[in-house]
Amino acid sequence: MYCQFLRIFRSGGKLAESIIIGEWNNIHPLNKEDVGKRLALAAQKVAYGDKDVVYSGPLYQSMKIEGNKTIITFTNIGGGLIAKGGGELKHFAIAGADKKFVWANAKIEDDEVVVWNDEITNPVAVRYAWADNPESANLYNKEGLPVLAFRTDE
Repeated sequence: MYCQFLRIFRSGGKLAESIIIGEWNNIHPLNKEDVGKRLALAAQKVAYGDKDVVYSGPLYQSMKIEGNKTIITFTNIGGGLIAKGGGELKHFAIAGADKKFVWANAKIEDDEVVVWNDEITNPVAVRYAWADNPESANLYNKEGLPVLAFRTDE
């Protein structure tokens, strides 16, 4: 088994994302079972070559600006994007040219995420789950894997 995980690591694959699983004050999550499930998915995909397995949550790909809104695209969306538990997407922030981030509205449209705040008329950057413990971050793929925290600014 160790060799398979080495192959995953060497192939550039992620071993397992622990976002949303961990605690704010400890880098070692107590919820080892879900970390293990994510490791098993990665092994199934990368080490065993199962092309049908979605082993990672969606990854930020690009951002485009349309008026006062940003459209965020992702790779690895699997069966599509969802707001886990229903309701509004949480943990998005947006900034204008002053780079001062404020909480933003966000919604899923055609497997992209539209982000805006009516007070930011010329957005330049978006951040998602950009915190030590973004426990309320709820953007996932339909396979139940979370979108990794990201920022569009440098």
